[in-house]
Amino acid sequence: MQAALDVANAGFQVVLVEKNPTLGGHMLQYSEVFPTLDCPQCIGTPKMVESGSHPNIELMTYSEVMEVTGEAGNFKVRIKKKPRYIDASKCTGCGECARVCPVVMKNEWDLGKSERKATYIPFAQAVPAVYTIDKTEKTGCIECFKCVEVCDARAIRHKQKETYEERNVGAIIVASGFDIFDAGLKPELGYGVYPNVITGFDMERLDQAGGPTAGKILINGKEPKNVVFIQCVGSRDKTVNVEYCSRVCCMYTAKQAWYVKHKIPDARVTVCYIDIRSYGKGYEEFLERVQREGVVYRRGVVSEIYKNGDKLVVKAEDTLMGEVYEENADLVVLATGLRPAWTMSQLAKTLGLAVGEDGFFVETNLKTGAVESPINGIYIAGCCQGPKDIPDSVAQGSAAASMACTLVTRLSREAVLK
Repeated sequence: MQAALDVANAGFQVVLVEKNPTLGGHMLQYSEVFPTLDCPQCIGTPKMVESGSHPNIELMTYSEVMEVTGEAGNFKVRIKKKPRYIDASKCTGCGECARVCPVVMKNEWDLGKSERKATYIPFAQAVPAVYTIDKTEKTGCIECFKCVEVCDARAIRHKQKETYEERNVGAIIVASGFDIFDAGLKPELGYGVYPNVITGFDMERLDQAGGPTAGKILINGKEPKNVVFIQCVGSRDKTVNVEYCSRVCCMYTAKQAWYVKHKIPDARVTVCYIDIRSYGKGYEEFLERVQREGVVYRRGVVSEIYKNGDKLVVKAEDTLMGEVYEENADLVVLATGLRPAWTMSQLAKTLGLAVGEDGFFVETNLKTGAVESPINGIYIAGCCQGPKDIPDSVAQGSAAASMACTLVTRLSREAVLK
């Protein structure tokens, strides 16, 4: 969104392609952002609205880039528009279709911790404010047509098919984001086995007022009194072929430890860490604040989590004291790292871009051109280039926008001179 807005505000036309039904990305799922504890919705929603209404931006949500040909200054992009089964130009966002829909499905916006209807809008502030009918085989829409009966706008289109459109563009900016490491790949930590072992991303949804527990940190209906956070799950770990640091986990763990102390002041909160990497502006100060408020940091590598009665036991080695220790817990939060988006490999083939050993897109020069891909006219921004926090992602988006504008301006001037 930042890259699109920068290019559009410079006077260029932009086609903004988003594979999901709404703009916003992961950031809108968070409760607060570090180190300022600002509301992500207060930051992201205005950008969503501006992106959706900007006269120089053509917004294509629920769409995917399928083919790219040509060269810098003259790329031809083929885009697939997936069927919403609702006419976006007619939908008023009233929600009557969802109200009468009889099919209940897991809500991916809440990471499966709540339910939604087969006819749905991802969240209240979604842009565009248009409903989508999920026709996932076996679990989705059963075509009962109750939505047709209540839609005064006559926007329902059950026979809608995917369509393809082409756009000619001068430059391409790729900002395809990230996915979360699958904590099930570390079976010794009990994720998916014990319901009170969750990920940091699950914690964000528990703490958010619009989440499945209305902002209350509850496990099995109770507030946990002993909470243990485990760092570096799916980062810096050769056992799961992930050798890189995900960069954000130390700070989002500190933030989430603050969530717990803020909402459950008498809870014991322990963070099991390997190293602490608080490199950004205000990060070290925030970390110290969290420790002053009673969060205990204990250095050590966690070897396993097992159940003892109704409690969990976290077994780890304290690498400072040289001893094995155990922590009892009502709740364990795994600081899962960032991995390339699951669409990355296909997108790399479509664009002709290379990915590194870590699975992220390769830049021309990490020091001098971290936004430039090896293909002239294609730029990369945000976590598709490597794990990074929100400020760095926004800055890189603006840098990519600047380089794209410069390229298109230069090529246009050269064409005129010829």
